[in-house]
Amino acid sequence: MDYSHLRIINIGNIMFLIFKKPIKLFNSYVVKPSVMLILASSMQVHGEEIGSVVTSFKLIGANHKLVIEAFDDPKVSGVSCHLSRAKKGGISGSFGLAEDTSDASIACRQVGPIEVKEALVDGEKVFKKRTSILFKTLQVVRFLDKKRNVLIYLVYSDKLVDGSPKNSISTVPIRPW
Repeated sequence: MDYSHLRIINIGNIMFLIFKKPIKLFNSYVVKPSVMLILASSMQVHGEEIGSVVTSFKLIGANHKLVIEAFDDPKVSGVSCHLSRAKKGGISGSFGLAEDTSDASIACRQVGPIEVKEALVDGEKVFKKRTSILFKTLQVVRFLDKKRNVLIYLVYSDKLVDGSPKNSISTVPIRPW
């Protein structure tokens, strides 16, 4: 099947499919040239929530809190990261409509023998979390400092129009276990 007429653009958690000519789906349904919008929440990499602490009490709705999540690097076995981030509460936070702040911290450690499963690309996303209903995400990207033999993990927040300079890094020296 020829997909040259299809273009995919991913912005944050939203995927845009752009059709340049009509296509046939399910043997009869035809999609005319257009842009199809897909909320790609199922494409996110999720961390395991370890715990949380309340930072501000809200009478109605969920409290503001700091959440700690853990995730393993999908391409480098033996490395685990822990991420702390702010999560807004209140009525809008309870319904997932609040925009979380860009505050986050990360700590990554070697937890076993380090094995690189496939080629690493500098700046590759290893974790992504939606922090507003549209256009804002918290991301962790990985870099490899070949000279020092160290993996570097950077957490930052981005938005479709304006990201945040708030960031944090953690380094993991590649050593025998």
